[in-house]
Amino acid sequence: MARVTSSELLAKIERLEGENAALRERLDNAQTMPIPPLEGDGVSGGGDVVATRRKRGWGWTLLATVLILIGAILAPVAVAASWAKVQLTDTDSFVAAYAPLADDPGVQAYVTDQAVQVIQQNVDIPALTSQVIDGITSLGTGPVATKALEALKGPAAQGIVTLVKSTVGNFVASDAFAEVWQQALRASHAQFVATMQGDPKAAIAVGSDGSVGVQLGPIIDRVKQLLVQQGMTFASQIPSVDRTITVAQNSSLPTIQLFYGLAVGAGAWLPWVALLFLAAGVLVARRRALALVWSAVALALGMVVIVAGIAIGRLVFIASVSPSLLPSDVARTVFSTVTTAMVDTGVAVLVLAIVVALVAWYSGPFAVPRRLRGFFGAGTTWVREAAERHGISTGRTGEWLYAQRVLLRAAIAVIAAAVVLFVRPLTPGLIIWTLVIAAIVIVILELVQRPVITVPETADDETPIVTVP
Repeated sequence: MARVTSSELLAKIERLEGENAALRERLDNAQTMPIPPLEGDGVSGGGDVVATRRKRGWGWTLLATVLILIGAILAPVAVAASWAKVQLTDTDSFVAAYAPLADDPGVQAYVTDQAVQVIQQNVDIPALTSQVIDGITSLGTGPVATKALEALKGPAAQGIVTLVKSTVGNFVASDAFAEVWQQALRASHAQFVATMQGDPKAAIAVGSDGSVGVQLGPIIDRVKQLLVQQGMTFASQIPSVDRTITVAQNSSLPTIQLFYGLAVGAGAWLPWVALLFLAAGVLVARRRALALVWSAVALALGMVVIVAGIAIGRLVFIASVSPSLLPSDVARTVFSTVTTAMVDTGVAVLVLAIVVALVAWYSGPFAVPRRLRGFFGAGTTWVREAAERHGISTGRTGEWLYAQRVLLRAAIAVIAAAVVLFVRPLTPGLIIWTLVIAAIVIVILELVQRPVITVPETADDETPIVTVP
């Protein structure tokens, strides 16, 4: 048995691949040519008969196109349904999404202003200040002192208002307020779900305009206690208030309420249905490699649509609620909080689709990828042979790795796919690092494997038959 070098084998494989591609192109061209009628086939002269295989092939191509389009259309809906299911049914996720609002300076300032307004509406601070000063002057102060005390009524009232606002602001900026906020969110979510499900015993209701509010009662009660502790006895006159301030205005909320049941049901299985349509389109296609590339591109376009739609929705939302309902910075923060998870998922799937398209293109039977693969193979072969010339070899372990190379590559692909499918949250970083690590492992396997190539002895004028174990 004669031995050939890896570079010679790669050259032969490259030549055979080129011949195979040429033959395939000739076959495709032959399928498009009309078949002339045979003698005695009953077809009148001049009629063209199209090959039956060509008709069947285009039927499968049309079916693959329809399946891929359906999957691409369902993909954005699946992302929205998954987001709705998590936000509307998972209390922990709901609290985790909205709890950061309590730490936003814009939201804190807005809540502080609204709380101070409620206090001033229920307690006439200037009147109380005037009564106190009038009581002092009634004790018999002189004209000069009386005039000075009268002049202090306005500044004293303003100072008390400033003190109240400072107290409210300090509380809203404290960890205690964040805890109250989370507790309110957790309690409200149960009521929200009850409202979405149409429970007549629900304690809250979603406004027909899609408004979502925060009750000021717990905040006012806490501020009242703090003021009394600081010696501001007038704060005891602040009554318990039942007022809700609007912190979000989402016109799509009533629509979500109408389709709540559908979102909960579809959010779990619709992503898998979309993937099933895309996979089916690839499987029934005449050229699966090309179909895989286009299915990934279609999925990427679907994610571009949903990310762009959210960006447009942000502009519409801010314009519709500011400044009549919310300050623009608060509206922007609220919208971002609501849609962050959906945007992250859309961007992650977009990155995943681009990666799949690139990998499918690189692995496909296309001219440029074939050259790139040949270049990569020649490079790894050169490194391996250089190492062996210096006495560095993986020996029988490398031979075993070469024999099991298909199984090992499949295992790497399965592990990478499992990471992307089951690890949450799905982020672009997770996808990119998964791809990078998988690529590095494949490169290492290519370098450490040790092909054993043997050819049988042949005559000088015969082409050797290459066999690999």
